[in-house]
Amino acid sequence: MKTLDIVTTAFRNAFRSKLRTSLTVLAIFIGAFTLSLTNGLGTGINQYIDDTVATVGVDDVMTVTKTSETAPTDGGPAEYDPNQIEADGPPGTTATALTDDDIDTIAGIDGVESIEPVKNITTDYVQYDDGDRYQLTISQFVPGMQSELAAGQQVDLDAADPELVLPESYLEPLELGSAADAVGQTVVLAVTDATGTQVTTDATIVGVAEPGVIGMGGAIPNDTLTETLYDLQTTGAPEAESTRYAQASVTFDATAGEEATQALSDRLEDAGFTASTLEDQLGTLTAVIDGIVLVLNGFAVIALIAAGIGIVNTLFMAVQERTREVGLMKAMGLSSGRVFSLFSIEAVVIGLVGSALGVLGAIGVGQLVSGFAGDLLADLPGLTLIAFDPVTIATVVLGVMAIAFLAGTLPALRAARQDPISSLRYE
Repeated sequence: MKTLDIVTTAFRNAFRSKLRTSLTVLAIFIGAFTLSLTNGLGTGINQYIDDTVATVGVDDVMTVTKTSETAPTDGGPAEYDPNQIEADGPPGTTATALTDDDIDTIAGIDGVESIEPVKNITTDYVQYDDGDRYQLTISQFVPGMQSELAAGQQVDLDAADPELVLPESYLEPLELGSAADAVGQTVVLAVTDATGTQVTTDATIVGVAEPGVIGMGGAIPNDTLTETLYDLQTTGAPEAESTRYAQASVTFDATAGEEATQALSDRLEDAGFTASTLEDQLGTLTAVIDGIVLVLNGFAVIALIAAGIGIVNTLFMAVQERTREVGLMKAMGLSSGRVFSLFSIEAVVIGLVGSALGVLGAIGVGQLVSGFAGDLLADLPGLTLIAFDPVTIATVVLGVMAIAFLAGTLPALRAARQDPISSLRYE
């Protein structure tokens, strides 16, 4: 019997007992379906985060803060530190303030190309054309950052006039019309200075930002607007208070590689500072997602192991039922190796059919779920909740076929070792 004849016969024999084989295929289908779907979920979310980081375009910027020396290690209350300053994060988040001396120290560290202190600005409200007033957060703008725009353009950092990119969610409350209508309009921003007096300034809307995962929920100012608001906010404050910063943005050479980036982080740490890139900050989120996907994959692997036991059972019964047939084939000169191949290929065929159907089912369900999720998660434009990587799909199919082959080894060996005389006498 030629190799092609063995393969053809194995395909035909795999479905001689349709009900038994179908149940085994169903078990493999469930495992492959779950494995493909969970991997697709992880791929979709991680792909969205990677695309967002690439779009933001700040892979050469580190956020640097001063390492706190009074932070408790046992979870207890921290000692009072006069250098603490309000920082980004949940209400009550503080950081040790950076001073101008710290800024100079960081600027002198090898690998730091430039440094820009981040000035915290707290606005009271934003108002358009004497309409209602609304609270507005000013985002900490990182040089080089690009936000997803519904209309208009990014702010011009070098512009002499104050500019800002307004979040899309403010269009309706401020009665600015469409995103295109809002571009070019002037809004009023108010802050309270150090003496308690509320002061205002005007800014021109140059762009309208779509919501995104980076948390760009606030308005993005250019340098002129940032300086204007900061000067208004610190009017009347002691000079020492106006030169304290919660964090600074450090630009470095991202093309130097990960080792150079890590070396720069280590030098900053040795100098008493903590540095993190945007990728580091999102790393925790991706680690959580990968962990959830790993746990879900564990359930899929358990299903595949159960399916493998089903293959063992299916082929053992096939060998039992075809004892005389095996004996006849060996009596006619078919070698033990080819008998082993015949039953092993039957197992691989069952694995191939089950995994292929499982993957196709997962792709279909994934597209449906992604369609519904697109409506539910409209605030995350560009998100494909479940995405399928061809390499991952091929790995799932080949992996299931490998499991099927291993599961079919014992029954195939039993068939290959049968004595032809005894098999022909079997009743």
